[in-house]
Amino acid sequence: MATLRKHGRGWQARVRRRGYPDEVKTFPSKAEAERWARAIEGEMDRGEFVSRVEAEKTTFGEVIQRYMKTITPKKRGCTEETIRLTATLRHRMTKLSMANLTPQAMAEYRDDRLRSCKANTVIRDLAVLSSIINHARREWGIAIQNPVEMIRKPTMPPGRDRVLAQSEETRLLAELTPTGRRNPLMPSLVIVAIETAMRRGEILAMRWENVDLDRRVVFLPLTKNGQARYVPLSTRAVEALTNLPRSPDGRVFSINVAAMEANFMKAVRRAGLLDMHFHDLRHTAASRMATKLPNVIELASVTGHTSIQMLKRYYHPKAEELALKLE
Repeated sequence: MATLRKHGRGWQARVRRRGYPDEVKTFPSKAEAERWARAIEGEMDRGEFVSRVEAEKTTFGEVIQRYMKTITPKKRGCTEETIRLTATLRHRMTKLSMANLTPQAMAEYRDDRLRSCKANTVIRDLAVLSSIINHARREWGIAIQNPVEMIRKPTMPPGRDRVLAQSEETRLLAELTPTGRRNPLMPSLVIVAIETAMRRGEILAMRWENVDLDRRVVFLPLTKNGQARYVPLSTRAVEALTNLPRSPDGRVFSINVAAMEANFMKAVRRAGLLDMHFHDLRHTAASRMATKLPNVIELASVTGHTSIQMLKRYYHPKAEELALKLE
């Protein structure tokens, strides 16, 4: 049963029910306290009651910080996620209690982000926040509805379809030729990317112990989708790897992400290539391989895609090439 008592300038309601912990809350008026107590008792009678104590006393920012401390370090993309969540903590939404984390508050966050970020960035931000909230609901007793699931998501922009033409590749490699302060690893790195369709992280994580030039394969023990795979090497890729010096740390390419991106983009600008990103080399490789591997299952096993739908985002055939196949 519920009991009410004067508490300072307000009224405190306490609901006691066997099988439930005591529920206590203070309100400005006695009428509000009575309404709350009746609502709690009604939920208990129907078997629908879920305690909101944790949700009311815990802010969203505290939940994010706990997630960053206990869950994020276990992820492969922990560095990127830490940067993303640290930026999120600066938003006023994180000062709200979990009980007050409404769809309206989440929609305001979405709109604020869209003013300074592209739609796909905001979609990733919302996906991370949704995962955090769901984890807090399942593991930490935060009894709320997930507000991310209740708001409209930004429209995903069309996927990139930039493919490197053969003439552009020649210009790019010319600008990567080791002279002066240019990194001597870059030409081989770019050739391997074009010839194998490996992701940037997969290339930079390659180790000589997993490279078999005689069998013409590279073993990737850990990939983006969490599955190990073997990547076949073309004759050109084998030549590029054969000419590389062996580094003391065992890595095939002893260069970090930032240095690699900087070297690549400088060469892109020198070559006069428009709208070219390193990831576009993966699109280029997939499109070229498709002419040699018409079996989509074989092609997906090389590129590491787990679904044909995802593979389609990287395969960009030219209409004139398809027309020739119709003869």
